[in-house]
This record gives sequence, structure tokens and C-alpha cells, in this order.
Amino acid sequence: MADTSPPPVPSALPQGAGYGICVGLGAFFGLTMWYITKLLARHLKEIQGSEMFMTAKRSINTGLIASAVVSSWTIAATLLTSSTWTYSYGVSGAYFYGKHFTITFYQYKTQPIELKRKAPGAHTFLERSAVFTALTGMNVIAGCFLLPIGVVIYTMTGGIKATFLVDYTHTVIIYIIVLVALFTAYANSPLIGSPDRMYDLLREAAQIAPVSGNSQGEYLTMKSLSGVILGIVIFTTGWSAAVDVQLFQKAIAANSSNTLGGYMLGGICWFSVPFCLATTFGLVARALQNNAAFPTYPRVMTTSEVNAGLAMPFAAQALLGKGGAVAVLLMIFMAVTSAFSSDLVCIASVVTYDVYRSYVNPRATGKQLLRLSHVVVVLFALFCACIAAGLSQTAIGVNFIVTSIGIICAPAIFPIASTVLWRKQNTVAVVLAPLLGTATGISCWLGSTHHWYHSITIETLGDPLPLVVGNATSLISPIIYGPLLTYLFGPQNFDWGKFRQNIHVVDDSDVAGITADQLVEQRAENEISADENRSMKRARFTAAVASIAVTLAFIIVFPMPLYGTGYVFSKVFFRFWVVWTFLWAWAAALIITLLPLWQGRRTLRYIFVRMLGRGKGVGDDSSSESELSEGVPEIVELEKKLTRD
Repeated sequence: MADTSPPPVPSALPQGAGYGICVGLGAFFGLTMWYITKLLARHLKEIQGSEMFMTAKRSINTGLIASAVVSSWTIAATLLTSSTWTYSYGVSGAYFYGKHFTITFYQYKTQPIELKRKAPGAHTFLERSAVFTALTGMNVIAGCFLLPIGVVIYTMTGGIKATFLVDYTHTVIIYIIVLVALFTAYANSPLIGSPDRMYDLLREAAQIAPVSGNSQGEYLTMKSLSGVILGIVIFTTGWSAAVDVQLFQKAIAANSSNTLGGYMLGGICWFSVPFCLATTFGLVARALQNNAAFPTYPRVMTTSEVNAGLAMPFAAQALLGKGGAVAVLLMIFMAVTSAFSSDLVCIASVVTYDVYRSYVNPRATGKQLLRLSHVVVVLFALFCACIAAGLSQTAIGVNFIVTSIGIICAPAIFPIASTVLWRKQNTVAVVLAPLLGTATGISCWLGSTHHWYHSITIETLGDPLPLVVGNATSLISPIIYGPLLTYLFGPQNFDWGKFRQNIHVVDDSDVAGITADQLVEQRAENEISADENRSMKRARFTAAVASIAVTLAFIIVFPMPLYGTGYVFSKVFFRFWVVWTFLWAWAAALIITLLPLWQGRRTLRYIFVRMLGRGKGVGDDSSSESELSEGVPEIVELEKKLTRD
């Protein structure tokens, strides 16, 4: 029988490019963080004890929190799936993907604020290599095992503070690429070069391949039935990200006054990443698919290529050539390693504090916990690499994972929220409600798939309708199971005070190099002042109001008039849409890039001066001290501490 499979797309880059980015960039970040950790230990006395490794002294500022939130939520699926939706359904795909994740994020953020307020001493709260293979021909199994190496190095070296600093670097690079792509597509590309030309190409594409369920089959409309259905799927699966321990870890590492601001800025700035990238690469893929510059030309993309998320890398290659391929590899590398680094620290925290310290060795010292956390980081990275390698050999694509993960994870949302918001919830409900919710969701997912398609395959399970049923029942059913189990077995009426009585910072006095002042600072983190408590209560209220406002704006105020009228964008309105996209990208990029630098300017200046040797012996030279600390009052106290040491 003749082989009817489409011809493979030639790799845009040599294999060495893939291995170079995986290994080279990983080594670069690992060595850089090792050096920065040494600088912080030398000049700021930030010795890597278990508390510093897991919580970064709970001192991270608003800007770094926001950049870390953006980086943590910008997983490979954010980049690939949002572009795939826009390629498939038009402008609505970019908007629906971004807005539903943003809404779930805003509705979730009251939980970490409450965790920070009620348990100030807490330590925890109990993607793929396909693109590298498509662009470089790199072995997918090798990619799965090589990508985590650099992450393990810098995570072990610098702990969660290293993840914040690397998150910042990653996010800045991603925003640079977003802006380059926008300017190229809509300003100077010979293939497109203007909003008007993009508009004409998309109207032509709708004539060739109209979208079923879209108004007039057009790509330039918000009325997209499939887009709305997938938006509902993303809204439900988006909650699964809210059970990710790393997001709570960001709040734990934050200064109490910075928690709300960091999360709010991060949520809004994150929206610009999928929205702006998809409005660029997703639309470019659809507009240029019949152009000789597109990698698959003269054929269109196959279903498997679309499901693998290759619309974005193919569009980048058509728009920017080999430079576009490199840019996509960089973004995927940044997205994968950033989220993975945060998860490594969080899993290490859970095993170290919630398992080992709670049940195996309650008297474990800081040195023992730090050593165990390093071992867990290595073992969990190896475990994840094995899982990723196994998935790469199946028909399961990144889109399938993104749209179905909520069926497994979302049932934990209500029990987790109730843990810090509803004192009556009992232990039985905490344990059984998520398990029953997952079982219910899987049953409804499989049942609805078989009912509509009479067969259960990866393709039929990935259809939007069964995914809506499975994800929705997984998310909603624990809201019934939780109270039912609570009142069936008796409300627990949990005493929030136990958080502060039983959860304490670790004694790191046996860690080499730890200073007395650092130990005093760590012990002070067990409590929050009355003013801080009142401030965080106000933050909880503000977070609730903000979540309502964002939900109304993103779901009703903006899209409903466009959806209800079935409006197809005019050329003038599409120009506005592109300008709006640029404004989102610029605003988010400037906030994420400049705010952390501004807030950390005094520390940066302080370290720089000490590196030049001007900070040595400050206590013996009053004029030097005055010059160093002029306009920087908090540095004076820090200098006194360092001089005593």
C-alpha cells in the first residue's frame, strides 16, 4: 500500500541548535545563579539554609512576585495552545484563552493571601520537547532529559530566590520576543507588514477555509461557538493551575505587604503573553499558510501538527526565518525551565516539611532538611523527565494535556480554598472530596464521549463537548461533596490559631556560614504584626472586589456586544485591535522589566559599591559610609550588621 502520509517538514535549524540551547543555556543559567548566590552570601549574608532555600526570607518585592507569576503561568502550553486556537478560530481564540485563565487567576488569589495571613511561618501548601524536535530534528527523548539539567543546577544552588531571579530574566526575554514579533508582523515584514494587509489575508483565508460556528465563517469575529466552548474548557481547566503548589510558594516567599500587588500585576501582565503572541503568530500562521514561505507549503498543516502546537513555530519560521525558529526555541526553553524550577522547589518543600519533618524526623535540623531538599530536587527532575519521555511516544499532544488536566486537578480547588477560608471543613472532606470529584469527572468524561461518538480514543476524548462535561463536573462536584462530607461526619470547627502554634520556621543554626542576625530575622517570620494583619485583611477584600471586576470586564463588558451582534471586524476596527495588542504588550513589558529594577535599586547599588571595594571597612570611615548610604537609610542598618559580623 502506498504511503499517503504528508511529507515531513525540513528542520529549520541543525540538531546542534537544539542541544546548544538545552545544554548551553541551562549551564549558563546554572553558573550565573551560582555566582549570584555567592554574591548574596558575601555581601548580604544570605546564606542558603533551609529557610532561605525554601522561602527566600519571605522578602520578595512586588515586581519580582509579578514577574514570577507571569513566568510560572507562561508554560509551553500558554505559548503553543493560544496560538493554535487563534490559528483555528481567529481573533477570538487569543482573547478567550487569555481571559479565562486571567479570570481564574484573579478569583484564586485570595487563597495565598489568607495562607500568608494565617500561617506566616508556612513553607508549603499541601513540557514538552516536540517543538525542539520539529525545528531542529533533535531527539525528543534527549530533549526530555537534557532540558531539566540546568534547572536542577540553579535550583539547588539558589533555592526559590534563584527561581525568582531566573523567572525575571525569562519573562523579560519573552516580552522582547513578543514585541519583536508584533513589530515585524504589523510594521516591516515583506510578507504582511501592516494591519491592513493582515486583514486582507485573513478575509481571503476565510474564503478558502471558513470556520464552522464562526459568524459568516470569518476569522475576524468574536462570535465563535467553538471558541466559546473551548473558553469554557480553559476556564475550568484553568482552576487546575490554582492547585499548583508553586503559586502558593510565591506568596510564602513574598513580603506580606507585597503579596496582593504582586499577584494583581502578575495576573494582568500575564494576559498580554498569550493574547499578544497568539494575535501575532496564530494569525500569521493562518494568513501565510498558502504562502511559499510557510514551512508546510504547498500543503496545509495536518491535524497532528496542529494538535502538537506547531502553528506557532511554523509561523515564526515563515515570519522571521531562522531567527524566528531560534526565538521560539528560546521561549519554549524559558517557559519550560521557569515553571519547572518553581515546581522543583515546591515539591522539595512538600517532601521536606510535610512528609519528612512531620512524620519521619520532627527534630530535623536545617542542615538535614537542606540536604534532603537537594536530593528531592534531583530525583523529582529525573521522574519528570521519564514521564515526559513516555508521553512523547504517545498520541497525547500538548493541547490534549492542557484541556483535560482540569479533570484530574480541579477537584482540589474547593477543598484547598476551604482549608484557609472555611473553618468547619473536616479532614474527611479534605481527603475524600477531591478523590470523589476526580472519579466523577472521569466517569462523566468517558461516558459523554462514548454517548456522542460511540468510541473512546484520544481524538474523541479531546473533543470540546466531552471536555466541557468532564472538566465542569470535576470542578463543581466537590462543592457538593465537601459540605456533604463535612456535615455527615461532623464539622471540625478548625482553630486557625493552630497554624501559628504548630508551623514554625526551621532552626538553621547548624548550617555552615549562617549568621546570628539571619537567624534572628528567620525567627521573626513566625509572626505578623497587628498592622500587617489588618493590611492583609484589607488585601483579601480588595482581591475579592478585583476578581469580580475583572470577571465582569473580561466576560461581559467587552466581548458580549461583539459576540451577540455577530460583528465581523471592519478594517478600521482591526487596526484598533492591533493597536490595543501593542498597548498590552508595551505596558506589561515595561512593568515587568522596570518595576523589579526600581524596587531593588538600593540593594543593587549597595552590592555594586561593595564589589568595587568601597564598602569594606565602612565602620572605620564615616565619610565613606555617608557616601555609600546617602539617600538609602535602610542600608545604614544593614552595614552596621555586616560590620558586626
